[in-house]
Amino acid sequence: MEGRRSLLWAVVVVATAFRIGGEGTQVAVAVAAGTADGSEEWGYVEVRPKAHMFWWLYRSPQRDAVPESDWPIILWLQGGPGGSGVGIGNFLEIGPLNSELKPRNWTWLQKADLLFVDNPVGAGYSYVEDESLLVKTDEEAATDLTKLLIELFNSKENLQNRALFLAAESYGGKYAVTTGLAVLKAIQEGKLKLKLGGVVLGDSWISPEDFVFSWGPLLRDVSRLDSRGLERSNSLALKIRQQLQSGQYGEATNTWSQLESVVSISSNSVDFYNFMLDADRDPIALTAAEMSGLVGISEYSEYLSSKVTSAGNIGSIMNGVIREKLKIIPKDVKWGGQSNLVFSSLQNDFMKPRIKEVDELLSKGVNVTVYNGQLDVICATKGTEAWIEKLKWEGLQNFTNSAHEPLFCEDGGETKAFRKSYTNLHFYWVLGAGHFVPVDQPCVALKMVGEITQSPAPLHNGSKYRM
Repeated sequence: MEGRRSLLWAVVVVATAFRIGGEGTQVAVAVAAGTADGSEEWGYVEVRPKAHMFWWLYRSPQRDAVPESDWPIILWLQGGPGGSGVGIGNFLEIGPLNSELKPRNWTWLQKADLLFVDNPVGAGYSYVEDESLLVKTDEEAATDLTKLLIELFNSKENLQNRALFLAAESYGGKYAVTTGLAVLKAIQEGKLKLKLGGVVLGDSWISPEDFVFSWGPLLRDVSRLDSRGLERSNSLALKIRQQLQSGQYGEATNTWSQLESVVSISSNSVDFYNFMLDADRDPIALTAAEMSGLVGISEYSEYLSSKVTSAGNIGSIMNGVIREKLKIIPKDVKWGGQSNLVFSSLQNDFMKPRIKEVDELLSKGVNVTVYNGQLDVICATKGTEAWIEKLKWEGLQNFTNSAHEPLFCEDGGETKAFRKSYTNLHFYWVLGAGHFVPVDQPCVALKMVGEITQSPAPLHNGSKYRM
């Protein structure tokens, strides 16, 4: 880390508009910084007055011998809501370095440039100066994120002709589909210079109703619930359905929280991110729960927060050595300091489905890829398959009837996944993986990413990236 600090450059861009603050006239600013060799850039965009969104872009060393226009970009969107893509997605899942700041063997940087954004405002290093400015809907989050993309892509010609893929995990899937539509609109209106390559939905919270109805049967099938636990789970799922049908979305979120507690108690604290584990045995799940709005929402999440141990070091890293490297984080901003507020602000939108948005993307010809970990509970494959069956897309029947093809990491190796495709809808079933597919099955996840993005880089184990 010390050896890299001398390579930093920084620039401050001052907007022409002024605003009146408590201490007098203030200037609205956007701040950017990076490394002298151009391998990394990061910064803030003020997407609305007093609402600041942080981004971090990595240039892949693997694309040195590839025409720049052929090299894709992946924008990673974390879930929660309130989780930090810059922290969790980057250092715990797919970025060039792990949480010990050592090179990650299976980083997605081998297949694409990576753009991490702390989305929405309030997540990670992103922040609002007034809590009333936190987004209350997925559409509001999409509007802010699109403004960031306009600022970033319109000012960088080298990004404009390269395919951008919106890759999401968990609640991030709802951001991805709403943002995908907002991006298409901005492109059509001439406001955004960007080439949308597709939307990638990893274990995504697209239809909460379908997921809560999947929990009981799945856990009963794998012996984590008995018939009494199944009955209790299904009873609360029915209550959630009734609340959703009557438009009681905030109440449905509260019932969802009760359902998590009931399932946890009835299953002796099954890990909602991997049914093969107990809740205190999955360090990434613990960190994700701690740093998103999940902590404090239910008895289950309170239990999780009490179990956070070694995985909690991501917070000290982000507020310590990484903050020192970035240099532009305001003094009064703590990474994850507003995360819980993000969840609370989105409580009335949390349980709303986004199946219609997926349908619209498909009808507009956008490539939509869905992948799911076999062992996930919270966004279980049963639930994902259920909402896909509700699509009104004209190609659905042909997709259903298409081949279920095995996927391997090595020729002659064991089956790691299955895939199914028809025109612009693609599905990957990833075996042996829970909610965090890139962590549990990094090799096949990277191979999958190469197929999705049509990256020209060969698959190999090892990153050229170094601090």
